[in-house]
Amino acid sequence: MADTNKFFSTGKLPHDVLNRLINKYTSTINDVVIGSRIGMDATVIDWGDRYLVAKTDPITFVTDEIGFYAININANDIACMGAIPRWFLATLLLPEQGTSEKMVERIFQQIATAAREHNIAFCGGHTEVTYGINRPVIIGQMLGEAPKDKLIGLQKAQPDDDILLTKGIAIEATSIIAREYGNDLTDAFSIDFVKQCQNFIHTPGISVLKEAAIATQFDEVHALHDLTEGGLAVGLFELAKASGTGLRVECDMVDIFPESKLLCDIYELDPFGAIASGALLISCAPSVSHDLLSELEKQNISGCKIGKILAPEFGIKMISYEGTEQNLPYFERDEIIKLYE
Repeated sequence: MADTNKFFSTGKLPHDVLNRLINKYTSTINDVVIGSRIGMDATVIDWGDRYLVAKTDPITFVTDEIGFYAININANDIACMGAIPRWFLATLLLPEQGTSEKMVERIFQQIATAAREHNIAFCGGHTEVTYGINRPVIIGQMLGEAPKDKLIGLQKAQPDDDILLTKGIAIEATSIIAREYGNDLTDAFSIDFVKQCQNFIHTPGISVLKEAAIATQFDEVHALHDLTEGGLAVGLFELAKASGTGLRVECDMVDIFPESKLLCDIYELDPFGAIASGALLISCAPSVSHDLLSELEKQNISGCKIGKILAPEFGIKMISYEGTEQNLPYFERDEIIKLYE
């Protein structure tokens, strides 16, 4: 019998625990079309002639540009359902020490600026100074809408689909490392290099709205998934879990920016398990892979094929850099958490 008094470590809950709680306590009443499940990017509600798509996600790893993160991370999940993000609400929790009017206004300004860039209404929420935290935390809620014939769900990935990846892995991790350890890094690298890494949230960027919009133009695109906490490895597990499939990924086909690899190596982080917002997984029929990658390239978005969706009995596998097939490692917590210990 499982020990229910066991304490959890920092990061996502174990899949078996979360799955049990979801199955026991969540519901799909009141026109819920797609409810809570592991790996699903957002909830979908029947809204008459269209779907209302809803998402909530916190920003906890960073303090600098936290408002920018909150908009883009939540908008990504809406876009991965084939929907357009429209409305944003934020719960802003502020620490007892160090909270000033200037700081709070800066966060509000960040949210408003990022929202305007995507034509999203920043239309409500809650703000308070909270006991027991040492940095600002934003819990965002994003609402979007989708035509009923355009909805994409992570559960729709099919055996024989190609798995495509845009940009590269560990994009967000690169920016976080450089922002949290910028002073240390300038001892070994130029200020320009550190600033470049810090700016990874903008270039190549943590938003996947543009590539998601391109992908949804192709009828044979079956599933989209943005890579967040746990990086590529957890994203692949979530894709397989939601769709009830297996998969195989080839490590040497996975793109990683040189800056990302360097910083992950320095801090002994596995880039496959590091937070990776900005990279989009696409599950699509092989017949459209070439044209989709070509269209992404036309829009200056890099992409590559990294693997295949397989029948569930094949499991979740990877071809290592040495060429051997093995189980894809699962990261119980994001590699970036090592920086805060």
